Amino acid sequence: ASPLPVVVDFWAPWCGPCRSFAPVFRQVALERAGREVFAKLDTESAPAAGASFRVQAIPTLVRFVGGKEQKRQSGAMPAAMLRSWLEAEA
Repeated sequence: ASPLPVVVDFWAPWCGPCRSFAPVFRQVALERAGREVFAKLDTESAPAAGASFRVQAIPTLVRFVGGKEQKRQSGAMPAAMLRSWLEAEA
């Protein structure tokens, strides 16, 4: 129901790449505040949610626009790549 696009980071606490990507996600989320809503979903604590979104690898980012999935990307990435992914058309 968000008027802004929502970017969800599907992750788990035991996942090394997820933990190393967390500061990048946080940094870009702060930079883009007001343009997108950023959220994290722990697939360990909420496995049904991860399954319902067909998350097969973590970390996985999913961008929703108007409540519908616009695009997704699996794997950790540097901040510049995340910014480019967010700005690229689906």
